[in-house]
Amino acid sequence: MSEPAGNARPLDALLDEAPAGFLSFADDGTINAANVTLAAMLGYAPGELDGRRIETILTVGARLFYQTHFFPMVRMHGRAEEVFLLLRTAAGGDVAVLANAVRREREGAWANECVLLRVTERRKFEEELLRARKVAEEAKAQLEEQAEELRATNEQLEAQAVEMELQQEQLREQAVELEAQAEQLQNLNRDLEEHGVELERQREVAEEANRAKSAFLAVMSHELRTPLNAIAGYVQLLDMGIHGPVTDAQHEALDRLARSQKHLLRLINDVLNLARIEAGRVEFVLEDVDVALLMADVTLMVEPQMMAKRLGLEVRVEPGTTARADREKVQQIVINLLSNALKFTPEGGSVRLDAGLVAGPARVRLRVADTGIGIPPEKQASVFDPFVQVDMSRTRRSEGSGLGLAISRDLARGMGGDLEVESTVGEGSTFTLWLPAEG
Repeated sequence: MSEPAGNARPLDALLDEAPAGFLSFADDGTINAANVTLAAMLGYAPGELDGRRIETILTVGARLFYQTHFFPMVRMHGRAEEVFLLLRTAAGGDVAVLANAVRREREGAWANECVLLRVTERRKFEEELLRARKVAEEAKAQLEEQAEELRATNEQLEAQAVEMELQQEQLREQAVELEAQAEQLQNLNRDLEEHGVELERQREVAEEANRAKSAFLAVMSHELRTPLNAIAGYVQLLDMGIHGPVTDAQHEALDRLARSQKHLLRLINDVLNLARIEAGRVEFVLEDVDVALLMADVTLMVEPQMMAKRLGLEVRVEPGTTARADREKVQQIVINLLSNALKFTPEGGSVRLDAGLVAGPARVRLRVADTGIGIPPEKQASVFDPFVQVDMSRTRRSEGSGLGLAISRDLARGMGGDLEVESTVGEGSTFTLWLPAEG
């Protein structure tokens, strides 16, 4: 054993051979003594550490720990137990030890004596424990994160549950309201059914009354036409002088009587035609009608009256215009429209008659336009109603029953067509007859 330096003193043989390192150092960090076990543990020769600084056998981290914790604790409390230290060997390696230290006064100086127990397995266990702790902490952090997610999800579910409960309450209220509305609708439906039954009953009564009216009109018209025709015959016989000489004044009276008889007969014929239409007793003979030929025949009938009233008449028919209709009914409608134009157009005016084909679907359009007095807008929808005349003051000066347009439209519809009117007061009227094109 080497000679100890400073306050160092030799250790006894038992302490040198102890199974743990022993170290004694002064307060200034000088190693007073280190047993053989510690020197061998750190790769030094026995006694080689004596007199050196304690930092010689400490790692960099252990030096800092020694200065800030280990030595102040020993100096303050007089002892320290199971303090972990990393020692530095002579070759630069690390040796982990647990240190138990006491502070004693020896021969008038303070000595800090330590027993250093090397730890190998414990360190492994601690490292494993640290790894397990780290894994546990990571697992805990993950669980906390999942718990936070679950808490957020739970809050969302609770919010959704509250919202669903509100929606359910709203649905219950709406269901109650719908049930109330359904009950109201059922009541309304019952009322409508009862009203419908009543309307059906009234319709049947009205149809029965209408049939009775039509039958009455038909019978009365027939009964009136017979004496009227007889009157016409007797007027002709008187006018021919069969019953004796006739003066000029008597001829004029007989002429007025004949015109009145014809007017009355036309009125009766109109009533009879309307009654037949309403009773569904009008038969239509549909055929391909050359509109140009029909127009030529019709204009021959009205031209004398047009000329007498100094009205211009223009006729234009597109070549090849052929309608699928009842020729006599179409002629009756056109004559009626031209008669109206003649009555309500002042002298010097004009009447235009044109016809042609219109595509999609193919139809024949026949228009009668005049420069007459026109029809107010609020009256145009009712001109096709029976016994309606727009300007009674004017029609009083003209012959007419107010049935011509009603009969004309019914005849047009009976042939699959229609009759429409456009008019401007003071500028004239245009009546348009629509008919199916040739088949």
